[in-house]
Amino acid sequence: MREIHCHPNSDEWQYYLEGKARMTVFASSSTSRTFDFQAGDVGYVPISMPHYIENTGTTIVRFLEVFASDRFTDVSLTQWMALTPHELVAANLQIDRSLIDALPTQKHSVVSEVAL
Repeated sequence: MREIHCHPNSDEWQYYLEGKARMTVFASSSTSRTFDFQAGDVGYVPISMPHYIENTGTTIVRFLEVFASDRFTDVSLTQWMALTPHELVAANLQIDRSLIDALPTQKHSVVSEVAL
């Protein structure tokens, strides 16, 4: 799974080369949309919208990401929360601080299904 992230400097276009995937895009006002993809499909994520991609098939997923920018930039939700004052994140999300304390500060673009 490609963890929840956003690209603050460009829209993202995707071309799916093989496998099956599902992408969820989060918009403002607590709304989201989920899309299923397979080889030959095209995906699109507007600039700065958080999203993640998961493999829903039994084989590897390969897709090409295209950005209209001269540099790649992404913001990992996990890394952002880990580097923000933990008491602030825990209070705003109304979760136990120990969960935030366990988050890795290094970016992991692809994550497994293993829970923290």
